[in-house]
This record gives sequence, C-alpha cells and structure tokens, in this order.
Amino acid sequence: MLPLCADQGVGVLPWSPLARGRLTRDWGTVTDRSAHDDFGGRLYLESDRAIVEAVTRIAAERGVPRARVALAWLLHQDTVAAPIVGAAKPHHVEDAVAAVGLELSDKEIEELQQPYTPRAVSGH
Repeated sequence: MLPLCADQGVGVLPWSPLARGRLTRDWGTVTDRSAHDDFGGRLYLESDRAIVEAVTRIAAERGVPRARVALAWLLHQDTVAAPIVGAAKPHHVEDAVAAVGLELSDKEIEELQQPYTPRAVSGH
C-alpha cells in the first residue's frame, strides 16, 4: 500500500506498527493478548517470520531493542507521517522517540522489507 500512497501523494498513519508486538519478540511467543486475539491471529502468516527474524538480527547487531528497528524502518518510508504507537510502559515511549534518530542503512531497509508478502485482510 505504501507505493500506492506515495504515487497518489497520500500520507499514512500506520496502525499497529509493531504488528501487535510480534516485531518485539521471538516468533511463536504467546502472550496473554495473543492467546485471546482471534483477529490478530489471522493477520500474520508463517512467511512473516522472516521479517521478525530480520528485525531481531539487525537489533542485535545494533545493540538496540527490536521496537526501535521496526519503528525506524517505518519512519524511513516517505509516506509515513507518524506511526500510531500504543505505549503501555515507559520504555515503549523511549523506544518510539529513539527510533526517530536510528538511521538504517539501505541494506538493512532491504533486509526488512524484502520478505514481506502483500495480501488482503478481511473480516473483523
């Protein structure tokens, strides 16, 4: 959707920029929320594991939390005006603010977006 928005001059406020927390923890980790989130369970596919692994690898190499890498990637997208970040703890705000200053290389950006597979999501 981001290329279409860029083409049409539309700004984006991404919802759930951390993929309901999936980008901040190991793939397959079950939380209280994910255990009862039927809609969220339909949003992500096994193919998304590669994205989580890329976030994990880059965060480890950089020595920063995964959330910072995921948000930094989002902020590198020309159409993104600001992500909608749900902050339940002080470090969530700290990571969101710090992501603004995290410059990702072209190689890192490619590693993060290459595995993504566009798809339609229907039903709530």
